[in-house]
Amino acid sequence: MSKFPEQDGADRAAAEIPDPLDADAVAAAVERALADIASAADLEELKAARITHTGEKSALSLANRGIGGLAKEQKAAAGKNIGPARGRISQALAARVVELETERDARILVEEAVDVTAAPRRRRAGARHPLSTLQERVSDVFVGMGWEIAEGPELESEWFNFDALNFAPDHPAREMQDTFFVEPPGAHLVLRTHTSPVQVRSMLERELPIYVLCPGKVFRTDELDATHTPVFHQFEGLAIDRGLTMADLVGTLDHFTQQLFGAEAKVRLRPNYFPFTEPSAELDVWHPGAKGGPQWIEWGGCGMVNPNVLRAAGIDPEIYSGFAFGMGIERALMFRNEVSDMRDIIEGDIRFSEHFGMEI
Repeated sequence: MSKFPEQDGADRAAAEIPDPLDADAVAAAVERALADIASAADLEELKAARITHTGEKSALSLANRGIGGLAKEQKAAAGKNIGPARGRISQALAARVVELETERDARILVEEAVDVTAAPRRRRAGARHPLSTLQERVSDVFVGMGWEIAEGPELESEWFNFDALNFAPDHPAREMQDTFFVEPPGAHLVLRTHTSPVQVRSMLERELPIYVLCPGKVFRTDELDATHTPVFHQFEGLAIDRGLTMADLVGTLDHFTQQLFGAEAKVRLRPNYFPFTEPSAELDVWHPGAKGGPQWIEWGGCGMVNPNVLRAAGIDPEIYSGFAFGMGIERALMFRNEVSDMRDIIEGDIRFSEHFGMEI
């Protein structure tokens, strides 16, 4: 048997070729065709019946072809016998096509129906990372004070990252244990260890006075643990103007911390040393909502911009003065929202972000 069942049917029909002049034989061929058409359960079976009974090798097609071999006076009678028979089959095929297509369409409507009253499958839409929302919150506070947001490259020149900020050539921060240096060494490129290079770029590119906040990602060769990560985020502020003092720095930080931690928050400064500020101070914040009760928490560093830094940017320290500060966003998130493990922040678990919602 052929692998094409419709071909097998055509061969069987051809074996029963009626005499074009034999009305009874032609009628029997028509009845067989009509029976196969009516019993076709779907469009594929109807296609097979059509090939069997109307194809080139079907009984009536071959009988019709045989009319050419009859005597001239017999051709008209044979044509009147075969023509209407083939017409009946064509009409039956067309009618059955309509019936089967209607049945198919009705079945599809039932099988593919959608119950619009059923509860939908809820897809978790995700959540913005709290580091992003906190960074935007910090930026909004300073923009509200009239400051601008400044950004810079994460792959930075060693001059911007160290030299322009008054780091001595033998300063420990330049060593490999603190800084990611980029090959080749002669390129003097590093992954920035702080966003302070953006402050230098701002002093070189902007007109005075300058009030900019510099948020962004920074890199240091720390091991990942509960309180450290080699990639983290900072925001640093820089103000350069005539007559700025430490009082302006404290006033700015007091206002900022109250916006971020509540009206009872305040700051205190403890003397320290940084190459790029003089005098320099460690910054503590009084956090009234801290876990375990209100307390002082170490947050970052600050101070008056070192005159050497101003000179490196072409600013006369006899005319202008400035202050700068810097804090870690991860650290702020940890003590502000009682996050105890740095790894929870960076692992990307959606459940961590959903805890904070859209605004923290």
